[in-house]
Amino acid sequence: MDGPVVKAGQKALETNDLDAALIWIKPEAEAELRAVFKQAVSVRKLGSDARALADRMFLETLVRLHRAGEGEPYTGLKPAGTDLGAAIPAADRAIQSGSPREVSQLLVATVQRGVDQKFRRVMATRKFKPHDVAAGREYVESYVTFLHFVERVFDDATATAHGHEAEAAREAH
Repeated sequence: MDGPVVKAGQKALETNDLDAALIWIKPEAEAELRAVFKQAVSVRKLGSDARALADRMFLETLVRLHRAGEGEPYTGLKPAGTDLGAAIPAADRAIQSGSPREVSQLLVATVQRGVDQKFRRVMATRKFKPHDVAAGREYVESYVTFLHFVERVFDDATATAHGHEAEAAREAH
């Protein structure tokens, strides 16, 4: 409830100006959001309960349409103060400060830990007796986990516009 999409939606409701919210959705979703906004504005006048319900419906629609535009599922509105982990706050701080240094350091350190951990597991499991199928399977699992981790990180780091190219490459794999 304290993210930028919801804040834009709340601003739209308070100012009766949908433009602040429209920037967060794809053009093809605009008609649906406009219709819900019009209903919400009308219903808000019917009292505090109606206002709360109309606001909630509009904000849920806005976030659902935003998530759909990202190619992500809508999982509901999260309460204010929800722990977003380290990455999103670091990215927001980078935008506010004008420097990507903090977020770059976080990502490099996290990827390095992931590579090291998964690589150590591959190295620890790669030597197994020829007829030890269970040990061979453990190696294959660690090998596949390591390769897919490297592939996902690389694809995400080299993709454009929400990673659509990376998604296509993974599907081809």
